[in-house]
Amino acid sequence: MDLTSLATVWAFVGLLIFLGLMVYLKVPGMLAKSLDDRANKISNELAEAKRLREEAQALVAEFQRKRKDAEQEAASIVAAAKREADALTAEAKAKTEEYVARRTALSEQKIRQAESDAINAVRSAAVDLAIAAAEKVIAAKSDASTQNELFNSALGEVRARLN
Repeated sequence: MDLTSLATVWAFVGLLIFLGLMVYLKVPGMLAKSLDDRANKISNELAEAKRLREEAQALVAEFQRKRKDAEQEAASIVAAAKREADALTAEAKAKTEEYVARRTALSEQKIRQAESDAINAVRSAAVDLAIAAAEKVIAAKSDASTQNELFNSALGEVRARLN
């Protein structure tokens, strides 16, 4: 045997010893266990990731529902505020119209009263003027006895009207 074949034999014997030690020390079982543990760990991590994903999807759905509810609530608040503003506007308009109508009626009444007072004042002035003119005419055309008869006649008419 030459040196290279001797080295080959020793290398083969070393390999067999190494493989025997590996089997004796249960290295393939430890490798399988290590791989199984790693596979279980990865499987657990995948399950945890799936659970977290589902939880996140549930949270997203819940937040979307809450956002939608909040938007609906905001819309109903805005609608209620608009209705209330419209009601207040209508009420203010009605009160304003009522106030204007009352003020117009009061002004018209004051105008009618002023017209009536003016007409009465003009009539009174006309009566006074007519009486004064009649006095001058009667005084110029009548004597004392005629004046006494007219006075007594007028006094009688006034008494008759007052009673």
